[in-house]
Amino acid sequence: MNIRYSLHHIRSEDEFTFSPEEYSYFKYGDTSYAEKFAKELFDGFIAAHQELLETEKEIILLPSPYMAIPTASNFLCFHFKKHLDFYLFQQAKKSSILSKINRNHTYTTDYGNLSFEDRKNLIANDTYYLDKDFLRGKLCIFMDDIRITGSHEYTVNKILEQYGVQGDFVFIYYAELMNPEVDPKIENFFNYYAVKNAEHIAEVMAKPGFQFNTRIVKYILSLESGKFDYLTSVIRKEQKDLLLELAISNNYHLIAEYENNINTLTQTELYYGY
Repeated sequence: MNIRYSLHHIRSEDEFTFSPEEYSYFKYGDTSYAEKFAKELFDGFIAAHQELLETEKEIILLPSPYMAIPTASNFLCFHFKKHLDFYLFQQAKKSSILSKINRNHTYTTDYGNLSFEDRKNLIANDTYYLDKDFLRGKLCIFMDDIRITGSHEYTVNKILEQYGVQGDFVFIYYAELMNPEVDPKIENFFNYYAVKNAEHIAEVMAKPGFQFNTRIVKYILSLESGKFDYLTSVIRKEQKDLLLELAISNNYHLIAEYENNINTLTQTELYYGY
């Protein structure tokens, strides 16, 4: 079995059944919307496919691939798991298991601006790792926040087929582009709808539910020096410390475009005696 479910269907460039503003904040680390979206997504999924959870197979949840810094969709997946596990508890079934798709490379390219072929070619230069033996024979739920061209789904299916992994596979999305006539760049319309500059980033980072994710870390590290200096002057020291830690963990210090801002963070740490 290999099926797909999406809660919201995008059919035009100007009519949506979800809030672009909320989605934009979600993409830049406001996890209160990850929690909201997860509840909506779980309720929609149960209404459409409750029978899938009647299985006796173990249920594995796999959010979108990442190296060391989770993506926004990982927080969506974490909250989805809470609702799924409570449902399974009510059915006297075992809880789901959270797994991971590892990736070995990162890139500075703005994914939301790419076509399907460009996305597929970009991913082809990456390396995804799935624990094929662990997934075999299980109900595997692959989760992402939005499906625009299907390039990630294509890549995951290719890996599953390549290694002959037999199981039940479900791809779940909060939203999906259904109209091939709509330019894939609409993804960045949603991404940047409410978060467009360093001042907006500072506002998001001041929210109580803020958590760093891959997108916001890359955005901050790519800021020109004046805007970067502004941002680092208004956020908390703990956030600057964590930003540096995450940047290093994802090997961003090896990317030329991020080098100056990471060095600035490092000098700040040295100034404070770390």
